Amino acid sequence: MAAKKVLIVYAHQSSGSFNAAAKNAAVEVLTAQGCTVAVSDLYAMKFKATATAEDINGEVKNADHFRYAEETKLAWEEGKLSADLTEEQHKLTEADLIIFQFPMYWFTVPAIMKGWMDRVLTLGFAYSQEKRYSQGVFKNKMAMLSFTTGSQESMFSADGINGDMNVTLWPLQNGILHYCGFQVLAPQIFWAPSHVAPEVRGTMLEGWRTRLQGLLGEKPLSFIPLDCFDKEKGYQLKPEVHEKHAAKEFGLTVGIHLGKALPPNNQIKAGV
Repeated sequence: MAAKKVLIVYAHQSSGSFNAAAKNAAVEVLTAQGCTVAVSDLYAMKFKATATAEDINGEVKNADHFRYAEETKLAWEEGKLSADLTEEQHKLTEADLIIFQFPMYWFTVPAIMKGWMDRVLTLGFAYSQEKRYSQGVFKNKMAMLSFTTGSQESMFSADGINGDMNVTLWPLQNGILHYCGFQVLAPQIFWAPSHVAPEVRGTMLEGWRTRLQGLLGEKPLSFIPLDCFDKEKGYQLKPEVHEKHAAKEFGLTVGIHLGKALPPNNQIKAGV
Protein backbone atom coordinates (compact mmCIF):
# COMPACT_ATOMS: atom_id res chain seq x y z
CA MET A 1 0.00 0.00 0.00
CA ALA A 2 1.33 3.42 -0.96
CA ALA A 3 1.87 5.84 1.91
CA LYS A 4 -1.15 8.04 2.49
CA LYS A 5 -1.82 11.29 4.29
CA VAL A 6 -4.45 11.16 7.02
CA LEU A 7 -6.14 13.99 8.89
CA ILE A 8 -7.85 13.24 12.20
CA VAL A 9 -10.31 15.93 13.26
CA TYR A 10 -10.61 15.25 16.98
CA ALA A 11 -13.08 16.67 19.48
CA HIS A 12 -12.78 15.72 23.13
CA GLN A 13 -11.83 17.82 26.13
CA SER A 14 -9.85 15.13 27.96
CA SER A 15 -6.62 13.35 27.08
CA GLY A 16 -7.74 10.57 29.43
CA SER A 17 -10.93 9.83 27.48
CA PHE A 18 -11.82 6.79 25.41
CA ASN A 19 -12.00 9.10 22.39
CA ALA A 20 -8.40 10.13 23.06
CA ALA A 21 -7.41 6.47 23.20
CA ALA A 22 -9.19 5.80 19.89
CA LYS A 23 -7.47 8.79 18.31
CA ASN A 24 -4.07 7.71 19.64
CA ALA A 25 -4.61 4.17 18.33
CA ALA A 26 -5.35 5.56 14.86
CA VAL A 27 -2.23 7.72 14.90
CA GLU A 28 -0.07 4.81 16.03
CA VAL A 29 -1.39 2.13 13.67
CA LEU A 30 -1.60 4.35 10.59
CA THR A 31 1.87 5.82 11.21
CA ALA A 32 3.27 2.30 11.54
CA GLN A 33 1.86 1.57 8.07
CA GLY A 34 3.81 4.49 6.62
CA CYS A 35 1.03 7.05 6.65
CA THR A 36 1.60 10.68 7.52
CA VAL A 37 -0.96 11.57 10.19
CA ALA A 38 -1.99 15.10 11.17
CA VAL A 39 -4.36 15.79 14.07
CA SER A 40 -6.59 18.82 14.48
CA ASP A 41 -7.30 18.74 18.23
CA LEU A 42 -10.18 21.20 18.21
CA TYR A 43 -10.46 21.85 21.95
CA ALA A 44 -6.70 22.22 22.36
CA MET A 45 -6.71 24.62 19.38
CA LYS A 46 -9.63 26.56 20.93
CA PHE A 47 -11.19 26.31 17.51
CA LYS A 48 -13.95 28.88 16.98
CA ALA A 49 -17.26 27.14 16.34
CA THR A 50 -19.30 30.10 15.07
CA ALA A 51 -19.41 31.06 11.38
CA THR A 52 -19.14 34.85 11.35
CA ALA A 53 -17.71 37.75 9.35
CA GLU A 54 -14.57 37.40 11.50
CA ASP A 55 -13.65 34.50 9.22
CA ILE A 56 -12.85 37.01 6.49
CA ASN A 57 -9.86 39.33 6.47
CA GLY A 58 -10.82 42.84 5.35
CA GLU A 59 -14.18 44.19 4.32
CA VAL A 60 -17.07 41.99 3.27
CA LYS A 61 -19.06 42.61 0.10
CA ASN A 62 -22.42 43.18 1.79
CA ALA A 63 -22.26 44.04 5.48
CA ASP A 64 -25.95 44.95 5.61
CA HIS A 65 -27.00 41.44 4.60
CA PHE A 66 -24.07 39.19 5.42
CA ARG A 67 -24.38 35.80 3.75
CA TYR A 68 -21.71 33.43 4.99
CA ALA A 69 -21.53 31.04 2.05
CA GLU A 70 -21.27 33.75 -0.61
CA GLU A 71 -18.86 35.94 1.37
CA THR A 72 -16.49 33.09 2.26
CA LYS A 73 -16.51 31.92 -1.35
CA LEU A 74 -15.27 35.35 -2.43
CA ALA A 75 -12.75 35.42 0.42
CA TRP A 76 -11.47 31.95 -0.51
CA GLU A 77 -11.05 33.00 -4.15
CA GLU A 78 -9.19 36.15 -3.08
CA GLY A 79 -7.08 34.50 -0.37
CA LYS A 80 -8.78 36.46 2.40
CA LEU A 81 -10.06 33.71 4.67
CA SER A 82 -8.84 33.82 8.27
CA ALA A 83 -5.61 32.01 9.09
CA ASP A 84 -7.25 29.20 11.06
CA LEU A 85 -9.53 28.32 8.14
CA THR A 86 -6.73 28.50 5.61
CA GLU A 87 -4.66 26.13 7.75
CA GLU A 88 -7.48 23.58 8.10
CA GLN A 89 -8.29 23.76 4.40
CA HIS A 90 -4.63 23.13 3.61
CA LYS A 91 -4.64 20.03 5.86
CA LEU A 92 -7.81 18.80 4.16
CA THR A 93 -6.41 19.40 0.67
CA GLU A 94 -3.30 17.39 1.56
CA ALA A 95 -5.18 14.46 3.13
CA ASP A 96 -6.28 11.26 1.40
CA LEU A 97 -8.39 10.19 4.39
CA ILE A 98 -10.16 12.25 7.04
CA ILE A 99 -11.27 10.61 10.29
CA PHE A 100 -13.67 12.51 12.55
CA GLN A 101 -13.19 11.27 16.13
CA PHE A 102 -15.78 12.44 18.67
CA PRO A 103 -18.34 11.59 21.33
CA MET A 104 -21.87 11.73 19.91
CA TYR A 105 -23.71 14.69 21.44
CA TRP A 106 -27.49 14.90 20.99
CA PHE A 107 -27.43 12.47 18.04
CA THR A 108 -24.77 14.44 16.16
CA VAL A 109 -21.24 15.84 16.44
CA PRO A 110 -20.20 18.23 19.24
CA ALA A 111 -20.69 21.94 18.49
CA ILE A 112 -16.96 22.55 18.07
CA MET A 113 -16.77 19.86 15.37
CA LYS A 114 -19.94 21.08 13.65
CA GLY A 115 -18.26 24.50 13.67
CA TRP A 116 -15.24 22.97 11.90
CA MET A 117 -17.58 21.59 9.25
CA ASP A 118 -19.53 24.85 8.94
CA ARG A 119 -16.40 26.99 8.66
CA VAL A 120 -13.83 24.82 6.85
CA LEU A 121 -16.11 23.31 4.20
CA THR A 122 -16.73 26.62 2.46
CA LEU A 123 -18.59 27.17 -0.79
CA GLY A 124 -16.17 26.92 -3.70
CA PHE A 125 -13.51 25.12 -1.70
CA ALA A 126 -15.57 22.10 -0.64
CA TYR A 127 -18.63 22.16 -2.89
CA SER A 128 -20.48 24.06 -5.59
CA GLN A 129 -23.72 23.72 -7.54
CA GLU A 130 -21.87 21.68 -10.16
CA LYS A 131 -19.51 19.81 -7.85
CA ARG A 132 -21.40 17.88 -5.18
CA TYR A 133 -22.40 14.36 -4.23
CA SER A 134 -20.83 11.80 -6.60
CA GLN A 135 -19.34 14.66 -8.65
CA GLY A 136 -18.09 16.42 -5.53
CA VAL A 137 -14.83 18.27 -5.00
CA PHE A 138 -13.42 15.54 -2.75
CA LYS A 139 -14.50 12.49 -4.76
CA ASN A 140 -10.92 11.19 -4.69
CA LYS A 141 -10.69 11.38 -0.89
CA MET A 142 -12.10 9.14 1.85
CA ALA A 143 -13.77 10.22 5.07
CA MET A 144 -15.31 8.45 8.03
CA LEU A 145 -16.90 8.98 11.42
CA SER A 146 -15.42 7.30 14.50
CA PHE A 147 -17.40 7.99 17.65
CA THR A 148 -18.63 6.91 21.05
CA THR A 149 -22.25 6.77 22.14
CA GLY A 150 -23.80 7.26 25.54
CA SER A 151 -26.47 4.63 24.83
CA GLN A 152 -26.06 0.93 24.18
CA GLU A 153 -26.45 -0.50 20.70
CA SER A 154 -29.93 -1.95 21.29
CA MET A 155 -31.27 1.56 21.98
CA PHE A 156 -30.12 2.70 18.52
CA SER A 157 -31.87 -0.14 16.68
CA ALA A 158 -34.90 -0.01 14.39
CA ASP A 159 -37.15 -0.83 17.33
CA GLY A 160 -35.03 0.81 20.04
CA ILE A 161 -35.99 3.98 21.90
CA ASN A 162 -33.38 6.15 20.12
CA GLY A 163 -34.35 4.91 16.67
CA ASP A 164 -32.24 3.40 13.90
CA MET A 165 -28.61 4.59 13.95
CA ASN A 166 -28.66 4.43 10.15
CA VAL A 167 -31.24 7.21 10.16
CA THR A 168 -29.26 9.21 12.71
CA LEU A 169 -26.14 9.07 10.53
CA TRP A 170 -27.79 10.00 7.22
CA PRO A 171 -27.54 13.81 7.67
CA LEU A 172 -23.86 13.59 8.63
CA GLN A 173 -22.71 11.00 6.11
CA ASN A 174 -24.89 11.95 3.16
CA GLY A 175 -25.62 15.60 3.87
CA ILE A 176 -22.06 16.64 4.73
CA LEU A 177 -19.44 14.05 3.75
CA HIS A 178 -21.01 12.60 0.60
CA TYR A 179 -22.33 16.03 -0.35
CA CYS A 180 -18.71 17.22 -0.59
CA GLY A 181 -17.88 14.17 -2.68
CA PHE A 182 -16.03 12.06 -0.11
CA GLN A 183 -15.95 8.29 -0.44
CA VAL A 184 -17.54 7.57 2.95
CA LEU A 185 -16.17 4.59 4.82
CA ALA A 186 -18.42 2.73 7.26
CA PRO A 187 -18.42 4.40 10.67
CA GLN A 188 -16.52 3.04 13.65
CA ILE A 189 -19.04 3.03 16.48
CA PHE A 190 -17.98 2.45 20.07
CA TRP A 191 -21.21 1.62 21.85
CA ALA A 192 -21.48 3.15 25.34
CA PRO A 193 -17.85 2.66 26.45
CA SER A 194 -18.49 4.53 29.70
CA HIS A 195 -21.03 1.88 30.72
CA VAL A 196 -18.91 -1.24 30.20
CA ALA A 197 -16.05 -2.90 32.05
CA PRO A 198 -12.42 -1.84 31.33
CA GLU A 199 -11.69 -5.13 29.60
CA VAL A 200 -14.60 -4.55 27.22
CA ARG A 201 -13.22 -1.11 26.38
CA GLY A 202 -9.89 -2.79 25.72
CA THR A 203 -11.56 -5.21 23.33
CA MET A 204 -13.23 -2.27 21.55
CA LEU A 205 -9.87 -0.60 21.01
CA GLU A 206 -8.29 -3.81 19.77
CA GLY A 207 -11.10 -4.17 17.26
CA TRP A 208 -10.41 -0.62 16.05
CA ARG A 209 -6.68 -1.35 15.78
CA THR A 210 -7.43 -4.45 13.71
CA ARG A 211 -9.72 -2.51 11.41
CA LEU A 212 -7.14 0.25 10.99
CA GLN A 213 -4.71 -2.29 9.51
CA GLY A 214 -6.86 -2.55 6.38
CA LEU A 215 -8.83 0.68 6.58
CA LEU A 216 -7.39 2.30 3.46
CA GLY A 217 -8.41 -0.70 1.37
CA GLU A 218 -12.04 -0.78 2.47
CA LYS A 219 -14.96 -0.26 0.12
CA PRO A 220 -17.03 2.83 0.85
CA LEU A 221 -20.72 3.04 1.68
CA SER A 222 -23.15 3.09 -1.24
CA PHE A 223 -24.87 6.31 -2.36
CA ILE A 224 -26.94 7.02 -5.45
CA PRO A 225 -24.91 8.74 -8.22
CA LEU A 226 -25.86 12.29 -9.14
CA ASP A 227 -26.67 11.30 -12.73
CA CYS A 228 -29.57 9.15 -11.48
CA PHE A 229 -31.45 12.38 -10.76
CA ASP A 230 -33.15 14.69 -13.26
CA LYS A 231 -31.78 18.21 -12.89
CA GLU A 232 -34.58 19.65 -15.01
CA LYS A 233 -37.19 18.22 -12.64
CA GLY A 234 -35.75 19.42 -9.36
CA TYR A 235 -33.25 16.58 -9.03
CA GLN A 236 -35.95 13.94 -8.74
CA LEU A 237 -34.95 10.31 -9.25
CA LYS A 238 -35.25 9.43 -12.93
CA PRO A 239 -38.20 7.18 -13.93
CA GLU A 240 -35.92 4.44 -15.25
CA VAL A 241 -34.22 4.19 -11.86
CA HIS A 242 -37.63 3.93 -10.20
CA GLU A 243 -38.60 1.16 -12.60
CA LYS A 244 -35.40 -0.76 -12.08
CA HIS A 245 -36.00 -0.93 -8.33
CA ALA A 246 -39.81 -1.20 -8.35
CA ALA A 247 -39.90 -4.89 -7.47
CA LYS A 248 -37.21 -4.77 -4.79
CA GLU A 249 -38.06 -5.19 -1.12
CA PHE A 250 -36.00 -2.30 0.20
CA GLY A 251 -35.49 1.30 -0.82
CA LEU A 252 -32.26 2.55 -2.36
CA THR A 253 -30.83 4.26 0.72
CA VAL A 254 -31.95 5.48 4.13
CA GLY A 255 -32.89 8.87 2.71
CA ILE A 256 -33.97 7.90 -0.82
CA HIS A 257 -36.13 4.94 0.07
CA LEU A 258 -38.96 5.19 -2.52
CA GLY A 259 -41.53 4.67 0.21
CA LYS A 260 -40.19 1.17 0.86
CA ALA A 261 -38.64 -0.36 3.95
CA LEU A 262 -35.25 1.15 4.73
CA PRO A 263 -32.31 -0.94 3.52
CA PRO A 264 -30.76 -2.54 6.64
CA ASN A 265 -27.46 -1.04 7.80
CA ASN A 266 -27.17 1.15 4.70
CA GLN A 267 -25.25 3.79 6.69
CA ILE A 268 -23.30 1.41 8.92
CA LYS A 269 -21.91 -1.34 6.66
CA ALA A 270 -20.46 -1.18 3.15
CA GLY A 271 -21.89 -3.36 0.42
CA VAL A 272 -25.51 -3.41 1.61
